[in-house]
Amino acid sequence: MNLLEVKNLKKVYTSLGMNKTEALKDINFSVEKGEFIAIMGESGSGKTTLLNILASLDKASSGEVYLESKLINNIKDKDLASFRRDNLGFVFQEFNLLDTFNLKDNILLPLVLANNNYKDMNAKLNPLARKLGIFELLGKYPYEVSGGQKQRAAVCRALINDPKLVLADEPTGALDSKSTDELLKAFLDINKMGQTILMVTHSVKAASIASRVLFIKDGKIFHEIYKGNDTNSEFYEKISNTLTLLVLKEKENENL
Repeated sequence: MNLLEVKNLKKVYTSLGMNKTEALKDINFSVEKGEFIAIMGESGSGKTTLLNILASLDKASSGEVYLESKLINNIKDKDLASFRRDNLGFVFQEFNLLDTFNLKDNILLPLVLANNNYKDMNAKLNPLARKLGIFELLGKYPYEVSGGQKQRAAVCRALINDPKLVLADEPTGALDSKSTDELLKAFLDINKMGQTILMVTHSVKAASIASRVLFIKDGKIFHEIYKGNDTNSEFYEKISNTLTLLVLKEKENENL
């Protein structure tokens, strides 16, 4: 069953000089419920633009995005904040935690904004914080914990509203190797529980834990590979080989 469907998506930016840049060109793909998909591509390839449109933070120039058959394009601006809060979870490279709030208050913020009962908030928070290994840190402030702990708090915040889809933008980009391993394990555990995840990443290591990788270049999805029964190491090698072949193919085209 498709949770997300993207059809003929295009995004054109117009500069002050009226020059037009096609950031996305006819993007088509679907995401099944429970899938873990990584999107890879060079800087400027269009992957962050795509993620922003899926997050309803930006509008497409044309095309359609459906979440559980609901056309996102038609949601009124005044309803977008509540739509995001009720349906989407976000994990960013720079954590986006408020320094004046402790971790607990940062995580619970989406529930507070949704006017949830305080007792219900704790019932949701405690088991999730324990699973992510931050329960003992809930009273600490972001500046008192490590980058990896901040990111796990951000993941906890993304999951606290039981989102239909988690969107992650370079979630390991600001982490060291140990923190990266801990975060990727958390993502795997979350995905095994049935959570659908769409992650933009430059990291082959991060992409190798996904079930499918979409490669985007010059605003188009031009290749995809499935993990199938591969181990993380085997999928890592496939992704690396694919990236190498794509670079070689690009050089060949440049020399024609």
